[in-house]
Amino acid sequence: MERLLQRAREVAAKALAGDVRGNGAPMYEHASAVARIVADEIGLPETCIAAVYLHEATRFHPEVDISEFPEDVRILVDGLNKIASIRPKDTRLEAENYKKLIVQYSRDPRVTVLKIADRLEVMRSLSIFPKTDRERIILETLMLYIPLAHQLGLYNIKREMEDIYFNYAEPEQYREISRKLKATEKDRIRLTAEFIRPLEDKLRKAGIEYKLKVRTKAAYSIYKKMQVQKVPFEGVYDVFAIRFIIDCDPEDHVLEKELCWNVYSYVTEEYEADTSRLRDWITNPKPNGYESLHITVKNAHGAYLEVQIRTKRMDAEAENGQAAHWSYKGIKHEQAMDTWLKSVRYNLEHRFDTKSEDLPSPPSSEVFVFTPTGELRILPAGASVLDFAFNIHTGLGCKCTGGRINGKGVSIKEKLHTGDVVEIMSSKSQKPNADWLNYVVTAKARSKIKVELDAELRSQAAQGRELLQRRLKNWKMTLGDDQVADMMHFLKYSSVISFMAAIGRGEIDVNDIKNYILNPDLLVLHTNEKERKSVKEEWSPSNEIMVINAKGVKGLEYKMAACCNPQYGDDVFGFVTRTAGIKIHRSDCPNAKRMKELYPYRVQKVIWQEKSVPATIKKKK
Repeated sequence: MERLLQRAREVAAKALAGDVRGNGAPMYEHASAVARIVADEIGLPETCIAAVYLHEATRFHPEVDISEFPEDVRILVDGLNKIASIRPKDTRLEAENYKKLIVQYSRDPRVTVLKIADRLEVMRSLSIFPKTDRERIILETLMLYIPLAHQLGLYNIKREMEDIYFNYAEPEQYREISRKLKATEKDRIRLTAEFIRPLEDKLRKAGIEYKLKVRTKAAYSIYKKMQVQKVPFEGVYDVFAIRFIIDCDPEDHVLEKELCWNVYSYVTEEYEADTSRLRDWITNPKPNGYESLHITVKNAHGAYLEVQIRTKRMDAEAENGQAAHWSYKGIKHEQAMDTWLKSVRYNLEHRFDTKSEDLPSPPSSEVFVFTPTGELRILPAGASVLDFAFNIHTGLGCKCTGGRINGKGVSIKEKLHTGDVVEIMSSKSQKPNADWLNYVVTAKARSKIKVELDAELRSQAAQGRELLQRRLKNWKMTLGDDQVADMMHFLKYSSVISFMAAIGRGEIDVNDIKNYILNPDLLVLHTNEKERKSVKEEWSPSNEIMVINAKGVKGLEYKMAACCNPQYGDDVFGFVTRTAGIKIHRSDCPNAKRMKELYPYRVQKVIWQEKSVPATIKKKK
């Protein structure tokens, strides 16, 4: 393992040779400083330390080959490099989303921990950066990395980053609060000793075993409380807090509560309690499971102290279980992320003694993609370029013709992946079509496409209706509702709008409608082969030649077609109609070609019956 770490150092030293930071110091020093935080202050193993060096090497020099290193190290490096590529457009507006993106990039949960260590070193070195960079760094730290450190239980790192931020963001307030904390430090030590002295004997005689934790709030935490409560430094009661952690059988919950209330009784017998500040989360635990007694007391000198009383089990639950500190303090989170972040805390406490393949994976129900200007957009997994276009703007979605993902041209249905930079291509002539519904997964895109399709359909229907009415007027014909319904049923149109739209698009020829009006049983219109087959089975004209005469034959159902009005002697054929038997058409009838092409199985051969012509005899003169 030592060889692994040594090799990583060598790769970084070679790659970073000549690279410097803002103050002219070698960039390699940054890698070494972060590695020391990871090793000494967090206590992660050498695989993580090696990843720190390789991350710095490959971040500035992507061509560096690290294929010889183990896969778990390369996974850490890949995650760190992806996080380093994030360029928030406005951290304040989308802090929660950027935190999710950091988690998404962390296939191995240690990646987030390593990134926080990296950010701590940057914060410690703020003075080397230009003013504009400092402002960006402290804002990112406040919005992204301090909440993540809090969620992971890295409280010391969180407190230090908060105070560094506070020192740069509000230097006067920071110096004032720090001065007061330092000035009152001896008082706090004295107050702690004075507080516990009269209680020690009582607790010992009662057989209560406990551990005392003493906590002083960080300067930034005190400042936030002063702002929220609108009080001066002296008005923040819990600047100084004492916590009793009682040793008790964790299975005996009745005894746990009894001992907590016993300690509470001893404290309130000795000190004046502010009952308005009593918080009984033992009788009624918080919804997240948090259990503890909180009380504020005043000693003989008039100083206020916050006292927390809980058992060892309750404290473990509050710190590590469902009621983790970051949860009950109201940090925004989602259940999937909570579960994953809690596992990181567990792995931290167990020094990551599991194999990397056993580590949990971050939530993957979303993809995080960027506009060319660096704006972050979050879409559901499976989202396409078209989804992204509608996410940006409805007008852009409707005109979308494709896109570029990381500079490469793609179609509108190309799926997106976390980290993609997406540019939308559009055209003024582009319009949504029904196929687009198969390419999108977001509700917004589906809804907008349907709205556009409906608007387009209504526009086409209006055009079709206007065209039909104008032609009917020219022909001096009418088309009844029953006739429209008959054509819609035959052509499988579910609504009048879709039928009229088909006319507007030219899918239905208005001349076909004219022919239908003249011959309702013809319906020589667009249809499919399946329908023709079913009709073919229904109508089976005889192969024999049909003999007719101009006057008709009794018992034989046929009529002369009105569309061509055949006369005796014309070249004719018969056509089997749906309801009116056989109709006779001239071979040069305007409908003849289509009837024979579309319905050859309905055509009947026909000849005229020979007509006897009376002879005229003339006398010779």
